[in-house]
Amino acid sequence: MKLFYLAFAGVLYLASFAGDAFAQSGDTLTIQLKNGPVVIQLMPEVAPKHVAQIEALAKKGEYDNVAFHRVIEGFMAQTGDVKFGNMEKGFDASLAGTGGSDMPDLPAEFSKTPFVRGTVGMARSQDPNSANSQFFIMFADGSFLNGQYTVVGKVVSGMENVDKIKRGEGQNGEVSNPDRMIKVTVGKK
Repeated sequence: MKLFYLAFAGVLYLASFAGDAFAQSGDTLTIQLKNGPVVIQLMPEVAPKHVAQIEALAKKGEYDNVAFHRVIEGFMAQTGDVKFGNMEKGFDASLAGTGGSDMPDLPAEFSKTPFVRGTVGMARSQDPNSANSQFFIMFADGSFLNGQYTVVGKVVSGMENVDKIKRGEGQNGEVSNPDRMIKVTVGKK
């Protein structure tokens, strides 16, 4: 029995070490909002193609000034429409949320990572392989999304700033005069 407890303690130690190693390594996405920064720990081990595309778009400045076009209280805030959502270049409120980037759509990278408060997931159409540039940040747990949408990261600081994003109206959460991502950068944690 003593051997069992020793083995169990070893497993717990290794699991905590692996968790610490993940938390201290990898790329982050920092979104500057009007109320302050939001830092997202990206998860390339969960969704390598999606994370690579988000990083490429951020490094090109494609996410700068893009609106949070769909924001639903108690659910999520959606942004990332680089075609129609840029509030300084070609913003069209009637089309925001229907566009993407010039990069190809991505095949689904569904995982067992749950959708909880602070999870960042990729938006898509009915086609599971249609995610491109749009993503959303969860205000609350959303287990009904588990295994249906690709998880790309989690908010590790600034969730209080996410909570202050202007909410939309109606069932679909369209936002008039929306908040925006002022500047989006990629860094190392």
